Amino acid sequence: MAGVTVAQYRSDGAAREYMETVRWPKGPVCPHCGAPRQATKLQPRKGVRTHARRGVYKCRACAKQFTVTIGTIFEDSRVPLRKWLFAIHLMCSSPKGISARELMYRLKLGSYRTAWFMARRIRWALEQEPMTELLEGLIETVEQRAPEAFRPVEEILGPTRPRRKKSAN
Repeated sequence: MAGVTVAQYRSDGAAREYMETVRWPKGPVCPHCGAPRQATKLQPRKGVRTHARRGVYKCRACAKQFTVTIGTIFEDSRVPLRKWLFAIHLMCSSPKGISARELMYRLKLGSYRTAWFMARRIRWALEQEPMTELLEGLIETVEQRAPEAFRPVEEILGPTRPRRKKSAN
């Protein structure tokens, strides 16, 4: 992920803040009880062994803890959120799609299985209701071809030698 300039891919904290602004534009909403703006962000305490993780909220209405990843494809995943966001970016911006193996190399993931799991979840999320609603009606695509496809083979590879006829012995 070296050379990435988009801010939400730089650190896990930036990715979490970006997801919070996208998912909760008017403030956190509890996924357990649905209470809007009833959440308090828990702050990690220094010097205490048991402390709250970064990004954990506690609902004042139902007293349950939650994060921005609850109820999303990122839930129960050990892959950092910044890598998830970058994977979504790669899959959506690639004209021909991207394989799990390519995701594994680009994101520096530990195994193909993790990359396959991420790609499967992202593809599943793109098939669900909010996204399918956006893809209704007329969809226009752009097809690009390499200029070599229109040039004669001789121009690309050079002149070909005439074939010798085989002698019938």
